[in-house]
Amino acid sequence: MAFFGLLAGILAAICPALPVQATTTERVVTNRYSGLAIEGFDPVAYFTDAAATQGRPEFEAAESGAVWRFRNEGNRASFVAHPEIYGPQFGGYDPTDLVRGVTCAGNPRFWAVVGNRLYLFNRERSRDAFAADPARFLKEAAARWPELEEDLAQ
Repeated sequence: MAFFGLLAGILAAICPALPVQATTTERVVTNRYSGLAIEGFDPVAYFTDAAATQGRPEFEAAESGAVWRFRNEGNRASFVAHPEIYGPQFGGYDPTDLVRGVTCAGNPRFWAVVGNRLYLFNRERSRDAFAADPARFLKEAAARWPELEEDLAQ
């Protein structure tokens, strides 16, 4: 037991020095157990209600290999008609991490709508940095995204 404790301590000490690895490999971030995109939050509600709102199981749609949930039929219909508008950009990956060259899943509780597009962030600090200069982050993330997206599963 002492050996494993010592080994865990050593690994914890050297891990911050290791390069950051991708946290997921899907082109659209989904929960690996439920298959839900953005943890079941309604992507249209970010636009219509300016809020992160949980979707309901009776209002679902399949798109891009994921199951999306909505709070009502109107939001579901809007998404089905225009998933490219309402779905999170970069597949739900944090654009600030894309700039660093890594794919980290965004958290649907940390979000921003910029230029009529939804962006998700893995932590509040990333969203705040993005909000300070969205044009720079979007330009750099868009330049890195094609290369990073290629490495994600189909």
